[in-house]
Amino acid sequence: MRRFLIATVACGTLIAGCAISGAVVLGHVVAGVITDPATRSLDHWRTALLILAGLWLVRALVLWLQGRLGQRGASAVVADLGGQVLRAVTAAPPGAARRDEAATVITSGLDGLRPYFTAYLPALFLAAILTPATVVVIAFNDLQSAAIVLVALPLIPVFMVLIGLATKERSAAALGAMTTLQARLMDLIAGIPTLRALGRADGPADRIAKLSAAHRRSAMATLRIAFLSALVLELIATLGVALVAVSIGLRLVFGEMSLAAGLTVLLLAPDVFWPLRRVGVEFHAAQNGKAAADKAFALIEQHPAPAAGTRTVTAAGAAIVLDGLCVAGRDGLSPHLLSGRLLPGEVTVLTGANGAGKTTTLHAIAGLVTPTRGHITVDGVDVGELDRAAWWRQLAWLAQRPVLIPGSIADNLTLFGPLRDPESACRAAGFTEVLDELPNGMDTLLGRGGTGLSLGQRQRLGLARILGSPAQVLLLDEPTSHLDASTERTVLQAISRRAAAGATVVLVAHRDSVVDIADHVIAVEADHHAGV
Repeated sequence: MRRFLIATVACGTLIAGCAISGAVVLGHVVAGVITDPATRSLDHWRTALLILAGLWLVRALVLWLQGRLGQRGASAVVADLGGQVLRAVTAAPPGAARRDEAATVITSGLDGLRPYFTAYLPALFLAAILTPATVVVIAFNDLQSAAIVLVALPLIPVFMVLIGLATKERSAAALGAMTTLQARLMDLIAGIPTLRALGRADGPADRIAKLSAAHRRSAMATLRIAFLSALVLELIATLGVALVAVSIGLRLVFGEMSLAAGLTVLLLAPDVFWPLRRVGVEFHAAQNGKAAADKAFALIEQHPAPAAGTRTVTAAGAAIVLDGLCVAGRDGLSPHLLSGRLLPGEVTVLTGANGAGKTTTLHAIAGLVTPTRGHITVDGVDVGELDRAAWWRQLAWLAQRPVLIPGSIADNLTLFGPLRDPESACRAAGFTEVLDELPNGMDTLLGRGGTGLSLGQRQRLGLARILGSPAQVLLLDEPTSHLDASTERTVLQAISRRAAAGATVVLVAHRDSVVDIADHVIAVEADHHAGV
């Protein structure tokens, strides 16, 4: 933003110079026409009028340029800050990221920064340049008017500070209400099929209505403060200009000052108050964006980017060693002091009670979670030291709910990269039967989260994606959930074949049928009373 701010200051300086020069030239022209009848001809004032027109034209062009630069700067800042928030939140450990807040900030909150850069900052710089310069020119023409201005001028910043403190709280409350409302709406939309199936589709309507009313009340309260503050600032500025005008009028009547000086001061007086009024008016429009920016910085600081590793390993044939692995959770360490070896060519099954840390162990192996204590090494290299992108290219991950995006079946199968043999992978996962039932086969379009497929069909699609992957490390979390017995047997046979071909296969399982294919079983335990 440095170049934008420098350009804004330069534009403000030009605008201030044009405004002051235009007032001085206009004051002398009007005074000359009134006091000297011999000069009442266009030819006599041609040069002055051309200068005045040139100043007005330059001021209009610079204002346009300032607005254009403001839009470009705002777009750059919004895009950059939104990208930082997105990277910070997606890099955070699963379950720790405040995704609802991040979604609100990125999709709508940061757009409020545009008035901050396009209106508030230019007005602020203009006030810092034009107001002092105008006071100096007024003092040069009439010290008494300058004294009146200096008495009235401090009232505007004082009221701006008082009003701003109230507006800041209102803007933060409005953003909080919008965040809650958006999160509830997204949850409601995602759960509509389930609610409809249970006959409860109308249940959340009252809650959504109350949240909407709370947001409306918060927004209206902010608007009331904005309108009242604008009225106060306009009243102070009007009284200040009126005091100057009355003083000038009386002294002109008694011949204590020249008409040229009086008109010049009278034309300049509004320019003393106008930039500060603009700052006060634009402050309210900028506060929503500033509140969103504060929230964005809080999210970035809460989820700092992990140190990037640079080392690489070849996963094929490499042993993954868990050495005293502990990961802090909300209620202790899960897992707690987990040790074991995950060997290529074998199926290793992680077992344990719910909440013991089995899924967290897979996250730690993938580098998504940083261990609190202990280490995970691949071929002797700590996972934290690995280049994450290079490590992830050698992994195939299946979560309890497979990640599916809006698009075709084919798009979702190749979401993490091309498959070696899509037909064989679909057959091994039992997904071929699903494709045969779909109207457009691979071209069938899915909605958000895989809408259009049942839970079991989504699980088969995720398994087909994993089984067809060329990755040498397979991390599967409850891979056979939502599958019938026949399909489960087919899938487990395919998983065993991948291990026999040299892949390192790590499964999280509760079912005995899955544990039965294990070459090695590791019991995962938690310590919910351990201090972190």
